[in-house]
Amino acid sequence: MKKYLSLLLVLFLVPALTASAGKIVTDSLRSEILNSTVKFNVYLPDGFDKSDATYPVIYLLHGLTGNHTDWKNLGHMQTVADELSRSGEIRPMVIVMPCAGDRDTHHVPNGYFNMPNWNYEDFFYQEFIPAVETKYRIIGDKGHRAVQGLSMGGGGSAVYAQRYPGMYSSCYIMSGWLDNKADEVKASKGPKDCLYYTGEAVREHSAIDFVNNADEATIEALKTVKWFIDCGDDDFLFDQNVSLHQAMRRHGIKSELRVRDGVHNWEYWHLALRMSLPFASRNFDK
Repeated sequence: MKKYLSLLLVLFLVPALTASAGKIVTDSLRSEILNSTVKFNVYLPDGFDKSDATYPVIYLLHGLTGNHTDWKNLGHMQTVADELSRSGEIRPMVIVMPCAGDRDTHHVPNGYFNMPNWNYEDFFYQEFIPAVETKYRIIGDKGHRAVQGLSMGGGGSAVYAQRYPGMYSSCYIMSGWLDNKADEVKASKGPKDCLYYTGEAVREHSAIDFVNNADEATIEALKTVKWFIDCGDDDFLFDQNVSLHQAMRRHGIKSELRVRDGVHNWEYWHLALRMSLPFASRNFDK
């Protein structure tokens, strides 16, 4: 009898578990700017292949020492997106996870900004976004585009939304590496290697300084973006994230701040994803 009940339970559960399931595909783009081929992962919502519909998009950025596979393999992004989709907490969307680095931070360029021999920001806006949004039927306007990321990708998300506020409806920053004045990521003590230039680029693109130095027109543009800052209470980047929130408050830029129990790890970011995807979805144009 128990065997029959177990079989019936499986028969009922399998359709529920497989319903509304998206998929992740791995793609690549040859970049003339970077003189390399850049890999990326793309989450496609359930029914994408059977439809000619267009979709909103989230650009989901990884951290230092990471690559385009991190959100899939370590953050379990597909499981989270599928569950949120089935529950109705997010609308059908495309989620793009680009590669902006490598595990070998000393010998391979890392980061979302332009730096010696690594003009990634130019690549991202001149080559990557146009190609991806055409191929994957993305609506491609401010009201249907969001940017999010963790650590180095959290800082990249913040600065991208600051520098291009006309392109993003929302920005969700997870444990963001937002400045490097205190040298949170130690540069090499030897020659100026790739990690050194990554740290310099973060310092030069301080998201906190950007707000503190913004003129009135820039402040008004930043107010058109919905902001969310999420950082663990024991994260070594905690002070930076709170400082950005405080700077935005001083300038009248509304941002949500969440401080949860946690450190700088994937357990924290996996849970953050369950808030960040609905946040973007709520702030897309209807």
